[in-house]
Amino acid sequence: MNEIIFFGKNEYPKLIKNEPNKITKPIQFKFENENENENENENENEKQIKQISSSFFSTIFLFKNGKAIEYLSENDLNQNPEKIQIEENIQKVAVGVQNEAILTKEGNVFAKGMKMNPKNPNKFINISSLIEDPNDRIIQDIVSSESLIYLLTSNQNAYGIGGNQYGQLGFDSKTLPKTEKPILMMKNVSKIFSGNDSGHAFLLNSNQELFGCGDNSSSQLGLGESRKEEIKIQKLTKIQNIPKGKIIDIKCGSIHSVMLIENENEDENENPKRKLYSCGNYQYNGLDVDNYEFIEIKSFLFENDNILDFSVGNTHTLILTSKGNLIGFGYNYYCQLGNRNTKSQLKPIQIELPELRFKEDISNYHVSCGYNKSFLYYSPSSFSNLEEDLIKLFERKEFCDISFKTKNGEIIEAHKLILKYRLNQNENEIEKLQRNYFKNQLKNQIKYLK
Repeated sequence: MNEIIFFGKNEYPKLIKNEPNKITKPIQFKFENENENENENENENEKQIKQISSSFFSTIFLFKNGKAIEYLSENDLNQNPEKIQIEENIQKVAVGVQNEAILTKEGNVFAKGMKMNPKNPNKFINISSLIEDPNDRIIQDIVSSESLIYLLTSNQNAYGIGGNQYGQLGFDSKTLPKTEKPILMMKNVSKIFSGNDSGHAFLLNSNQELFGCGDNSSSQLGLGESRKEEIKIQKLTKIQNIPKGKIIDIKCGSIHSVMLIENENEDENENPKRKLYSCGNYQYNGLDVDNYEFIEIKSFLFENDNILDFSVGNTHTLILTSKGNLIGFGYNYYCQLGNRNTKSQLKPIQIELPELRFKEDISNYHVSCGYNKSFLYYSPSSFSNLEEDLIKLFERKEFCDISFKTKNGEIIEAHKLILKYRLNQNENEIEKLQRNYFKNQLKNQIKYLK
């Protein structure tokens, strides 16, 4: 079972047949083979969406069976969607304006693009195998920007490969190594943030210190008013005056950035409160004023609600709340805000949605902004037992989101657990996880008895 909502630029060849070039309101998206019954089991499996990544030239739909379908805007009008044949065990996809990258479950990264493979830009090559240190070639995350791909290794090292016209590799032109291979940018990195049309990026270390580099022409790095005249930041620079709380995510547009911060509540039974902060050009940052550092986006549309997910395209932003509201702001010429007109919105507005099939399970919906288009899609989590999850994740030496399903059906979520060690070295980590697991069980039992 699946659901995808689409609005915005209906590109050539059209993502949705028999619809205009601009889809002004959210509508249901269907794949070419959705009504075919030649292989009913395979089609049903393929329709289980895991991720959507989209940019100017292409949109990739990743399914939970590890396969993907790609729509290319420069293709022949009559060409059917192309199925990617690189791997059938794809973990994540990342699409930028000038590149595409695929992360496999084994930790390999295949990429294509002019900056990746100048001689044959349409051919995927294994860029993770080009990392000089052979012990650092297992990749746990990938991020695409306009002309560059960032790699985060299982050893928490950040690499970049591709263009450096804005200094987005964190090196100035005098010290920049050759870019034919991934370049080590920083060690001890927990997350990398950028955007499909961005010339800037942020790197977060394990101490929650944030660093940025690249295009700063509209103060989209949030460095403050004293740095607003610096168009390029060619060296990784620490971002000061970060809002209090835990940085959950940062999404980058071409000339604005949006940050999600989570603050813990005093009441353990309440969900942590999440707030959005933004900087950059006033036309796109949701603040209606040019901003040189990250300032909270305040709106009555989500002041009494919590933010589940958000996404940033080239010049627009979408926000999904726990009450099932979809909110957007920014540029709207191609109707990528889905509010039935082409008028840009300087402040957040609510977007009218069709009746969602799984609204009672709203926490499993996600938003994804392409260059001039938008998606809202349903992607439920997959659960397996605690022991199997631990074995798989420890063997891969990575940290990621996992969920545990207890025998009585209750779900205990453990976010961003650091599972980067080998099994025979982590008896203490396993004991810690087990203690937390049983502590949560006991808490829920006491709550039930009351």
